[in-house]
Amino acid sequence: MLAVTLVPTLRSYLQQQNEYSALQAKVSEQRRTVDQLTRERAQWDDPAYVEQQVRERLKFVRPGERSYTVIDADPAPVHTTDPKVAAAAPQDVQNSPWYGQLWQSMVIADRPAGKGDAAPSSTPSPSSSTKAP
Repeated sequence: MLAVTLVPTLRSYLQQQNEYSALQAKVSEQRRTVDQLTRERAQWDDPAYVEQQVRERLKFVRPGERSYTVIDADPAPVHTTDPKVAAAAPQDVQNSPWYGQLWQSMVIADRPAGKGDAAPSSTPSPSSSTKAP
């Protein structure tokens, strides 16, 4: 009789202790976040930091200074002579009208590399589209 009375009470006590520990962890995480944001706000109160950020992010300069921006600082990538094909068009698409082939090429190009090579059957039917002039 004593076990029947104590087991549910003990279970709810342990559950409440777990919830209390989880809430304490959440509060400590939020305090760390608040401390970090407070330090960041203190940085923005420093005029030297604000000037540095304005110079870096907005490319502002003082009167009399010159700003230079280097475009394409990285060298051009080396192209190989072998073009890489994402996926080959199925045989039935090669005999379809030009707009079907165009649509299928867009579907293949949109598919990420490494996915299956089987093309989805989303080509428009010739009767549903208008014909080219």
